Amino acid sequence: MTLTQGQALSIIGMTKRTVASAASAVSAASAVSAVSAANAVSVASAVSAASEGARRHDPPGAFTVHHDGVTIPVTRGGRGRPLVFCPGLNSTQAGLHELAELLRRDYDVVTFDLRGHGPASAADRYGFDAFLSDLVAVLAELDLPTAPVLVGYSLGADLAVHCAAQCAHAVAGLVLIDGANPLPEPFITEADLAEFRAMAHDLATQQAAERVKSTAHQVSLTAQNIFDLNLEIDVVRSAILDQYRRIDHPITMIMSTSIAGDSLEGRAPRHNQLWQAGIERLVRERPHVSTSWITADHRLVFTHAQDIAEIIRSTFRPAGSATF
Repeated sequence: MTLTQGQALSIIGMTKRTVASAASAVSAASAVSAVSAANAVSVASAVSAASEGARRHDPPGAFTVHHDGVTIPVTRGGRGRPLVFCPGLNSTQAGLHELAELLRRDYDVVTFDLRGHGPASAADRYGFDAFLSDLVAVLAELDLPTAPVLVGYSLGADLAVHCAAQCAHAVAGLVLIDGANPLPEPFITEADLAEFRAMAHDLATQQAAERVKSTAHQVSLTAQNIFDLNLEIDVVRSAILDQYRRIDHPITMIMSTSIAGDSLEGRAPRHNQLWQAGIERLVRERPHVSTSWITADHRLVFTHAQDIAEIIRSTFRPAGSATF
């Protein structure tokens, strides 16, 4: 299978179902379950401060959250209903800048970087639980008048679902952009492992060039980090329906029609069909979930920011807007 660079960047930033041995899969799933149980306690305690009322007012602008030995840069601006953006694996708040700016005139928008992404510090450990703790730490530092809507992209969507499931009072709703998809079968097979490992290597090489330039888009993860994280995230997604069952807040899915690109050859058609099948599975299980499809690949948050902003406005109306 030969993928274009755009397809590689699209696919590698999303999860792939682990295709290790049955024993390894069970071990990984058990580890994730243990992490989720521990996080249920830590999320609840960490974000409780955000719902207890204002202790101080964080002025709009940039500030830093320090936790777990890492520094997380946060940017806040705008006014109105609060939205907290959570970027995905290999994406940064700088990459979400256009979408955030489109919404700041109507919403109080908060963006931040996960550990090892953008100007956030690198870390000794990377994993789903570590990234979830970054989101939790940011929420705990915010002084918001009401619970925010979480807007998650790719991995950020999965983090938002787990946060909302484990601490419902801290969240008012979810906008999930091309992530948190409960796929009904493996996205990647044994035959694809070498190809995906190569894509992780290529992406890490590109990121190394960004680090040399010290840009806000830089990512500190190695190729092995990226590959391992995608396998772990896939285990998390295999059980994500359980998390959805615990959420009563409004959920809006904004999904790409061509997650793997628009090629009619190779494995892209299967990947795209599977991506749609996962959402169909979710809607059957949770009929209240609203879904919008955008004709795009996994880069939709960058290429279709205007469309996504309009969907968010129509679903979670700005404060003071007319309702019909």
